[in-house]
Amino acid sequence: MTGTESLIRLLLADDHPVVRAGLRAVLETEPGFTIVAEAATAEAAVTRAAEGDIDVVLMDLQFGRGMNGAEATAAITARPGAPRVLIVTTYGTDADVVPAIEAGATGYLLKDAPPEDLAAAVRTAAAGRSTLAPTVADRLMNRLRAPRAALTRREIEVLALVAEGLSNQAVGQRLHLTEGTVKSHLAHVYAKLGVDSRTAAVAAATDLGLIRR
Repeated sequence: MTGTESLIRLLLADDHPVVRAGLRAVLETEPGFTIVAEAATAEAAVTRAAEGDIDVVLMDLQFGRGMNGAEATAAITARPGAPRVLIVTTYGTDADVVPAIEAGATGYLLKDAPPEDLAAAVRTAAAGRSTLAPTVADRLMNRLRAPRAALTRREIEVLALVAEGLSNQAVGQRLHLTEGTVKSHLAHVYAKLGVDSRTAAVAAATDLGLIRR
């Protein structure tokens, strides 16, 4: 490659300095990549990505307090001429994958991916094509093949809070829903998962990888 015009300009967004250092160590050895900036919070990633000199953002999903990676992805990709966002995370459940893809992520990779897969995913994202970790791709395919068990994003949110031990009323307060709406969502969840109790629903959804425990 010749000239800086052909370089793929990267932003590393992760709240762990060791992870950012690891990503930098891998990517700096690759021809055609230049790491322009790092961000330790999702909010900082959104601000930095808007400056117009980034091609691909490598985005974690969890940042502790504040905005999460899916929310940051939505904010970044909503702008005209936005960079591509490649999710690089340890989380591979439906509760993580679906919101990130819906938010506009171009790719989704797990942090245990080999360095060559990471580099290839960055190049693929820069070209505007999608890369999904094999386990993530399998999970999404299974959702399409078994739509009866494919919970909506809201149903997953409700069930995840139920798994934390929250009552229907508390779930409603957290998600700004009425208690009746929460009960309706749970009824749909029970029907889709073929269960008849909160405990069974949480267990089934955990086994299917729909929620984390």
